[in-house]
Amino acid sequence: MYNAVLLMADPNGQSSDGSGFTTIGFFLLFFVILYFFMIRPQTKKAKDQKNFLGELKAGDKIVTIGGVHARIAKVEDETLLVEVDNNVKLRIEKSVISLDYTRAAQNRKSQQS
Repeated sequence: MYNAVLLMADPNGQSSDGSGFTTIGFFLLFFVILYFFMIRPQTKKAKDQKNFLGELKAGDKIVTIGGVHARIAKVEDETLLVEVDNNVKLRIEKSVISLDYTRAAQNRKSQQS
């Protein structure tokens, strides 16, 4: 098997023309695919989450990453005071609010109506 590989090689030890460009082209294509399928969607998702957290106001209904459903009572810089039941309030970090869970809960509620 190794003999077949050696027979395909150039006897002068030089690579064939254009192989450098082919390798560079392959890596460029790989990074373009990586960007459009992995990096760009994650950046967009992070931007949407940041905008969502910035637009929160008192009275909005939210769902945390842990699954707690609550209504915002007061918005502060990095924390929220949320009401989970009558006269039961919790102070939570903004980072624990899930955009995806909140949208899913809102969609479920609108479909039931």
